[in-house]
Amino acid sequence: MNILFITANRLGDAVLTTGLLGALIDRHPGARITVACGPAAAALFSAIPEVARIVVLVKRPRHGHWLDLWLETVGTAWDLVLDLRNTVVSRLIRRHRLRVFRGVAPGQHMVEALSTLLDLRPPAMPRLWLDSAALEQVAAAIPRQTPLLALAPGAKSIGKRWPAHRYAIVASRLIGPGGILAGGSVVLLGSPEEREEIGPILAALPEECVIDLVGRTDLLVAAAWLARADLYIGNDSGPTHLAAAAGTPTLALFGPGLPARYRPWGPWADYLIAEDDPARVVDLCKIDDSLALAEMEKLSVEQVSAAAEGLFRRIAKR
Repeated sequence: MNILFITANRLGDAVLTTGLLGALIDRHPGARITVACGPAAAALFSAIPEVARIVVLVKRPRHGHWLDLWLETVGTAWDLVLDLRNTVVSRLIRRHRLRVFRGVAPGQHMVEALSTLLDLRPPAMPRLWLDSAALEQVAAAIPRQTPLLALAPGAKSIGKRWPAHRYAIVASRLIGPGGILAGGSVVLLGSPEEREEIGPILAALPEECVIDLVGRTDLLVAAAWLARADLYIGNDSGPTHLAAAAGTPTLALFGPGLPARYRPWGPWADYLIAEDDPARVVDLCKIDDSLALAEMEKLSVEQVSAAAEGLFRRIAKR
């Protein structure tokens, strides 16, 4: 059975679709799956045994990347196509069945909306397929008994970044004497473009307590570090969804954005927002980054510290 899975360009959006892909694999054992996605998300699917091929879509002028996808897929007779991008391509190739994602209803989370495509109840939990070599690399780098806090202080939009010096204060509290992760280490994750964000954190924490991987590791190794972490704190970004999919206690910090739709998904995931507006339908970052950043700065160190500690203790009781 040949299945084409057309998914997101961005990492966080792609992570939210992994539950749907997992459901396909469970329903159709032995199927050959082709995944079409953006470069940022491609490695996410590379450790999945059922994925026979990954078509990486690099954006080109005049939507040329969709022509590329058509050329890559037109020669195959597809038993099932799941088009999560609502593309023209899925209508122009041979397929027996086609499911197209047409958007999110008001008040609906993206995971809930995606799950309706396969009539999944409860909604399909995002999942990760971790690389054994990456897991072994992490296990060799840090003793199992060492508490580990993971932070991703960056974000694609500047308006979604909680101030880095506040991350430093929270981290110091959590791994310091009397903290819930006392005596622990901090692993920093993010893209090469986000290295400036971590300066205040590096300056505030003892060097021997910090594992700086911002721009210095690949996606599967980052996922392995997140799976190893005892607690994760990050902004509305790809690593935050990656942490939640790994099953790590995850606290997402929102200022702008739409947490009702894009919060990390799972019983071990939570979010914090200074002034929630469930009726908001447009991300403030698409209007004005300065307005969005002002919303982020309304979150205090005390609020984030308390939320992180509460989440950790709640999960630890299970």
